[in-house]
Amino acid sequence: MRVFHGSASGTSRISSSRTLFALARALPFAVLVSVLGIELSPAHFLYTGPLLSPAPALAAITMGPVGTGSVILMAGVVSAITATYNHAWGTQLVYANLLALLVVSVASLATSTARVHRERELATVRRIAQVSQDVVLRPVPARLDGVRAAGVYLAAEAGARIGGDLYEVLATPFGIRIIVGDVRGKGLPAVRAAAAVLGAFREAAYYEPGLPDVIRRCEAALRRELSRASPARTGGPEDPDPPEGDPAEQFVTAVLAQVPDAPVVELVSRGHPAPLLLHRGEVGALEIACPLPPLGLEEFLGTPPMPVEKYAFEQGDQLLLYTDGVLEARDTGGNFFDLPAHLARLRGRPPQELLDRLRLFLVDHTKGHLADDAAMIIIERTACRGSARATS
Repeated sequence: MRVFHGSASGTSRISSSRTLFALARALPFAVLVSVLGIELSPAHFLYTGPLLSPAPALAAITMGPVGTGSVILMAGVVSAITATYNHAWGTQLVYANLLALLVVSVASLATSTARVHRERELATVRRIAQVSQDVVLRPVPARLDGVRAAGVYLAAEAGARIGGDLYEVLATPFGIRIIVGDVRGKGLPAVRAAAAVLGAFREAAYYEPGLPDVIRRCEAALRRELSRASPARTGGPEDPDPPEGDPAEQFVTAVLAQVPDAPVVELVSRGHPAPLLLHRGEVGALEIACPLPPLGLEEFLGTPPMPVEKYAFEQGDQLLLYTDGVLEARDTGGNFFDLPAHLARLRGRPPQELLDRLRLFLVDHTKGHLADDAAMIIIERTACRGSARATS
């Protein structure tokens, strides 16, 4: 699995940011050199004293305490050199400039120290977020028994690492099982709901023989999570992270897929977008004949039957499962992303390359501004497991 954050034109923006950062770091030194050059030149009659004070403040923006202290020291040396060269010691103006430099220097050192401390704390939080992401959204294995797979996750918010999208690919005694889902809502409640569903899937996928039984286990885990969170929705002091929205309005759309020994793929969908099948160069949506409500809404519709839909899935076929953040991605003109058309353009490519190119198409379409998190999982049938064992 690959995780991408931030904007679409990430490479060019990062390059531009680095250039601006380098210029900002060089600015205090440029100011000091300019002041020294003017004072030691025939143009020394120009009043440059006030230009020394901003140098430490400029350094505090991009440098740590050591770098800021170096600029402060250099500013003091420049001030002493210019005062000596111009025979200005003893004048009120020189001491006023030195006092201003001292005040700004103290404030700049304090600011620089606080900024570095915050950046270290932020780096720690990001490392923790990365570990949490690896627990909740584990890397998709590139090869499993009879299939190749790849996954990609794009965060709508720059710097975000975990959202409401969920996915997993597992090799089980019943075949390769995949889940892709999308939690309604954002923030910690969405992450908790995603973790609950994923945890139930990872356990049930190995022991429940049927996909309906697996999805029911996921459903039960989600109900427990929502009921556990419901008392905290009162907004009392015991709620450290007030959830967004009403628990009755939180649900999860999900699709479960199973690739057994036979050349078919089995699906159970709970209000999720239809997977796309790339078969012999043609793209088709695997529409569910009996639409079912998302997880968390079954109480309003009773306990509906969950038939397993079967579709041909032959060697060389590719199946794309995705969240609605892909379909709902819009360009500046309000046009939706045409996922089937882009998928058809990429036929014949291996899973990881195909997803990498799809990601580029998507972020180019939105100019790097996704309205919602987007996740995609693709699996390619490389051989029928049963036939492979029969010939060995």
